[in-house]
Amino acid sequence: MGAVTPSKAGIIRFGLYEVDLDAGELRKQGVKLKLQEQPFQVLQVLLERAGEIVTREELQKRIWPSDTFVDFEGGVNNAVKRLRDALGDSAENPRFVETLPRRGYRFIWPVTGKVTAISNIDSTTVTNARSNAPQFIRRPLRIGIQIGLVLALLVLAIVGFAPHNWRPHWRGGGNVSQIRSIAVLPLQNLSGDPSQDYFADAMTEELITELSRIRALRVTSRTSVMLFKRTDKPLPEIARVLGVDGIVEGSVVRSGDRVRITAQLIHAAKDTNVWAKTYDRDMQDVLELQSTVASTIAREINVEVTPREQSHFSSLRPVNHKALDAYLDGRHHLGKASQLDLHNGLEKAYDKEVKEAVASFDQAIAEDPDYVPAYLAIYDSLAPGNDVKHPELLPKARIALAKALQLDESLVQAHLDYASLLMRWDWNWAAAEKEFLRAVELGPNSADAHQLYSDYLAVMGRREEARKEQELAQQLDPEHNHFADFDFPEDWSLDRDREYLDATDPNDGERRAVLGKHFEIEGRYKEAVEQYIKVAELYGYLDWATMLQRDYGKGDYKGAIRNWMAAWDALSKRRYLPPFWPAFLYAGLNDRDQAFAWLERAYQEHDWCIMYLKVDAIWDPIRPDPRFKRLLQRVELPT
Repeated sequence: MGAVTPSKAGIIRFGLYEVDLDAGELRKQGVKLKLQEQPFQVLQVLLERAGEIVTREELQKRIWPSDTFVDFEGGVNNAVKRLRDALGDSAENPRFVETLPRRGYRFIWPVTGKVTAISNIDSTTVTNARSNAPQFIRRPLRIGIQIGLVLALLVLAIVGFAPHNWRPHWRGGGNVSQIRSIAVLPLQNLSGDPSQDYFADAMTEELITELSRIRALRVTSRTSVMLFKRTDKPLPEIARVLGVDGIVEGSVVRSGDRVRITAQLIHAAKDTNVWAKTYDRDMQDVLELQSTVASTIAREINVEVTPREQSHFSSLRPVNHKALDAYLDGRHHLGKASQLDLHNGLEKAYDKEVKEAVASFDQAIAEDPDYVPAYLAIYDSLAPGNDVKHPELLPKARIALAKALQLDESLVQAHLDYASLLMRWDWNWAAAEKEFLRAVELGPNSADAHQLYSDYLAVMGRREEARKEQELAQQLDPEHNHFADFDFPEDWSLDRDREYLDATDPNDGERRAVLGKHFEIEGRYKEAVEQYIKVAELYGYLDWATMLQRDYGKGDYKGAIRNWMAAWDALSKRRYLPPFWPAFLYAGLNDRDQAFAWLERAYQEHDWCIMYLKVDAIWDPIRPDPRFKRLLQRVELPT
C-alpha cells in the first residue's frame, strides 16, 4: 500500500487518474481533465510528498511568489478546491487530498510512479513542462541558489554553528532538546470505515505504551488524550492543558492486510514541525512499527534511551494479523459491555458482550500464543468496572496475567494488573506492594502507576506517602483530577466534588453516587437522597427513583434510603447486584446490623469496598463496633 513502483517517465498514477508531468496534464481513464495552472502545481507538490504533510507555508514558498503573499490564503484555498473538484474529491470525506487543520494538506491515496523533487515552482514551471522541456529550474535560478547556499554557509560559520547542530535548525523544529514531555493525540481513522475506529484507538494506545517505556520522557496517559479526540483546539492550547512540550498526531489507514500510519511531532511552544513520516507495513508488523516510531521520536528530540529500552525496541516480533483482529474484536465487545454496566434491563446484553469479548481474546491467543495484549484483556474482562460480575473468570485471569509477565516482564500494565489482583482478591498486601513498586520502577512517568500505588498506600493508612504519589500522578497527567480518585477525610470537600461533577459530566452516575455518599457522611440526608434519585434515573431504575421521590416528598429522607435498600436486597436475590452500596448506605445511617450483614456478603465476594475499611469515612459510625475490628483482622488490614 502506497509503495512506489516503476512507471513510465513523468507519469504518476492513482486510482483511475494519471498525471503526465511532462505534458502538464491530469487525465482520468485516458481522458484529459481541465485543471488550471496553480491547482496542477499543488497536485504536483502533494504527489511529490505523497503520504506526508505539506504545510501551507511550504506551498506558499514553492508556488506563490513573495509579491503575491497578500493573496496567498485565498489562492491556496481556491487551488485546493479546484483540484478537489477535478478529482471528484471532498474536504469532508477525502479520498485523495486530506486537510489537516492548522497544518496543511496530505495526499492519502497510494500512488505509482515517481515525482522528481523540486526546489521551487513558479509560473514558468508548467509552461516548461508543456513545451516538453525536462528541466524544472532555469540556469539563472540554479546560479542564484548556489550563491545563496554559499552565503548561508558563511553565515553559519560566522555564528559558530557546529556540524552536529545543523540538523535541528535546517529542520525548523526549534530547540528540540526542550521536549521532555509528550502527548499522543488519538490517531485519526482515515479508512472511511467507522468500525476501524477501534483499530486506530488501539494503535494510539500502543504508541503511548511504547513511548512510556522511555524513562527520560514523560508521556500523558491515554485517558487524558482521549478527551481531545476529534477536537479542533489549536495544538499549543492542547499542550498547555496537558502540560507537555510536544504533541504527536497522525492518522491510520487500514486496507486488508496493509496498514499506513502517518505520524508527526510538533514542538508545542513554537507550533513547529519537528519530524513527520509515513509508514506502510503489513499488519503483522504493526507492533514493530509502533516501536520504530517511538524510538525515532526519542532520537529526534535527543532524549536518552537506555540500552535495555533500545533492546526492547529492536527485539519485537511480528504479530499474527488474525490474532490482532480477534483482539480488536474483543476490545470492541468489552467497550460495549462497559457502556451497559449496572444499567437496568441490560444485564443479559452485558453478559453476552463480556462472553463474546473473552471468546475473542481466546481466539487471539489460539492464533498467536505469545500475543501479550490478549492475556491482559482477559483480566480486564473480569471486572470492567468496580463490580465482579463473573468471578468464575478469576482463575483464568490469574493464568493470563502470569503468562503475560512471563512473555514480557517489563510491561508496566501487567504488573499493575497483577498488583490489583493480589490486593483486591487475595488481600495479599505485601505481595501487591512489590508489584506496584515494580510498576513504578519500570514506568516512573506513568500516571496510572503512581495513582494506583497511591490508592494502595491510602488503603494501608500511609497517607503522606499516598499524597506524594497522588501529586506525582497529577503532575504527570494534569488533565485528570487524580485528587478526586480518592478523598482523604481531612481533604474532602463537598464543594470540590460538586465542581468536579459540573466540570466533567453531570450525567455521570458514579460521581453522583459518590457525591450522595459524601452528603450522607455529613448527615445531610436530604441532599443525599436528591443525588440518589438522579443515580437511579441515570441507570434506568425508574421504579426506585419513583419510590425515592415519594419518600423525599414526605420529608422522610432516612426512610427513603432504607426503603431503597430493601428493594435492592429483594432484587439481589434474583440477579447480581454489588453489595458495597447497601453496606455504605446502612453504615451512613448507623444501622449496624444491616451494615455488617452486607459487609459479610462483600467479604465473601471480595468486593472492592472491603479494601477501604481502614480509611473511608463512611464507616466511622460503625467503627466502634467490635465486629468492625474483627473484620479488619480477617482481611489482615492493620488496625
